Amino acid sequence: MPLSFPWFRAIPIRSVLLLVGMIAFMPAVGAGQDPDSVPPDSARVLGGITVSVARPALTVGGSSTVVVELDSLGSIPSPSMDQVLRSMPLIQIRQNSRGEMQPALRGSEDRQIAILMDGVPLTVGWDHRTDMSIIPLTAARNVTLVRGLSSVLYGPNTLGGVVEVDVARGQSRVGSVDPLSVGLSLDGTGATNLSVTAGHLVADTDHEWVFRAGGGFTDRSGVPVSDEALKDASLRSQFLSDDALRLNSDQQRIDGFFSARYRNDDGAWASIAASGFDVERGVPPEAHQDDPRLWRYPEQRRMIAAVTGGTGQRLTRWGEGDLEASVGVDLGSTLIEQFATVDYDLIEETEDADDRVITTRFLGEHTLGTAGDLRASATFANVSHDEVLSEVGVSSATFSYQQRLWSLGLETEWRFGAGELTTITAGAAVDGANTPESGDKPSLDAISDYGARVGLSSLVADGVLVHGGVSRRSRFPSLRELYSGALGRFEPNPNLRPETLLGGEAGFTATGSDGEVQLVGFHQRLSDGIVRRTFTDGLGDRRFQRVNQDEVRSTGVELLLVGTLGASTFNGDLTLQDVTGYDADGTEVELEYEPAVSGKLGFDIPIPAQLRVGGEGRYVGEQMCENPEAGGLQPLPASTAFDLTLRRIFSLGRGGPLSRLDTSAAVRNVTDRAVFDQCGLPQPGRLLQLQFRIW
Repeated sequence: MPLSFPWFRAIPIRSVLLLVGMIAFMPAVGAGQDPDSVPPDSARVLGGITVSVARPALTVGGSSTVVVELDSLGSIPSPSMDQVLRSMPLIQIRQNSRGEMQPALRGSEDRQIAILMDGVPLTVGWDHRTDMSIIPLTAARNVTLVRGLSSVLYGPNTLGGVVEVDVARGQSRVGSVDPLSVGLSLDGTGATNLSVTAGHLVADTDHEWVFRAGGGFTDRSGVPVSDEALKDASLRSQFLSDDALRLNSDQQRIDGFFSARYRNDDGAWASIAASGFDVERGVPPEAHQDDPRLWRYPEQRRMIAAVTGGTGQRLTRWGEGDLEASVGVDLGSTLIEQFATVDYDLIEETEDADDRVITTRFLGEHTLGTAGDLRASATFANVSHDEVLSEVGVSSATFSYQQRLWSLGLETEWRFGAGELTTITAGAAVDGANTPESGDKPSLDAISDYGARVGLSSLVADGVLVHGGVSRRSRFPSLRELYSGALGRFEPNPNLRPETLLGGEAGFTATGSDGEVQLVGFHQRLSDGIVRRTFTDGLGDRRFQRVNQDEVRSTGVELLLVGTLGASTFNGDLTLQDVTGYDADGTEVELEYEPAVSGKLGFDIPIPAQLRVGGEGRYVGEQMCENPEAGGLQPLPASTAFDLTLRRIFSLGRGGPLSRLDTSAAVRNVTDRAVFDQCGLPQPGRLLQLQFRIW
């Protein structure tokens, strides 16, 4: 029987905090936090502080970046991608009306932000985005967030930022591997989350093998609804809650992974990583509408595999160079059921889809004398989508779609001055796409566009690095944007044009013995940006349709702080931005979900009994959202939420496997506020979580 706390929501916060304090009475010897591991090859970490929060870093060419090690997230077992990214600064995560968790960054939306797992692009597919709530990171070692102006070598449709998940690839040596790790999480709704991972390292003087495998399981009957949301008169109660839980918010997920990597003494390496999951879940309906989506996903399955290898640095006639090649396979199947009533007992329409994405990528690098490097990439992706649409009383119809995307990139880097403390990079790319199969709708001819980027970073003083760059890149519309009706919710638009982002950023990162600060200003112009608008057909029915906005301009400043005071850690981030759309005649157009102010403040402080108390406050300013029933935009009020965590690490014996225990108790949304991802879609209310990890 699942653990359940039906009384939790009725008790005062003070009593909750007393319950959290129970772990203080467990006898043990405290253990310190392990040092952070080496960052990904694509990022250069600027500071030497070991903290359990994301750290500022730079990619080659001056792009502002943050890195988080998965071990630093504590005892969270089998976290989903959205849980990890919500813990990172300067990025917004929200749930949409399809039940998907999507990112937003600097005015760029989900389809403009590339997500890669060991080099496999998860955002090249039917929809050019991926639902982060169902992507488990049980296998991940670290996550890197590139904000905005990324390298031209990442491949097609990469213009508004990059999220890189590292599982197995890379040529650096591994210092150690946990032989066994077990995690367990329980919360006040009775939800459980379990993970088990194992690893083995075979190291010799001339080679190294690393093996890792594991799996996770999640089962929840729903998430709580805040009292403030329940009292909101603008929300329809029949679409909001069911027995104090958010209506249709259940999820059951099982996942597993395997990875292996080989490296020999001359630097040559090869890796394979494969992960898969099976999910059944509901889609919470938009409670501000009289006719929201009444959807369930009885089946969502996905298998992602990457085979990658590299030569390591080799001597050539002209200097040194290396080559890397990878093949990625992303297979998925999705079944959507649309129901006639809020009881979810009468199916009126279904969509059954299969997706296949095969990606090949080649990377090369070679020195240009002693102060320069030349890098090149070639990426090709083939996207296939087959769907069967069935409606009660109407015969089913089968449609097949295909899109091909490719990219060629070239980038050079030069280092100048005494100690080569100044670096300049320049790159160019050519991208292309076509749709050989487009169901029953007209296909698109082959289209192509160019990309370019120039970046600079320079160490101007001890611990102070200035950096910046300018970039241009395009994204081609996805198959879903062009052709999908989303079970009657959208009007297809095969006439969509590619969107092009021209942007620049400049800032500095200062590193001292007690902290780091990164300040970046940015300006971006998105031409022909694809946005959704309310569409009214000839019968007067209102739906959404995707259209090209003439231009979207975003200007802002990002501030990231990480600091220590003795054994305490503090962090904060702040984004100030102005994001506005413009029609062809220059008329300003308000856009959805672009808050002018957002930020976080967090702390982690040691207290008696070898405990650590941590907290985080989050603020998101007022936004606008599209409501087809109102015929346009309506305001979404500003929101504030606060989390509190009590954590302790115990030593169990004299070392070896299963000798350390990480325990934590947390209260999410302590004040039980109504925090909205989108109109009618509130985040969970107050929730108690107990988490354990032994390794």
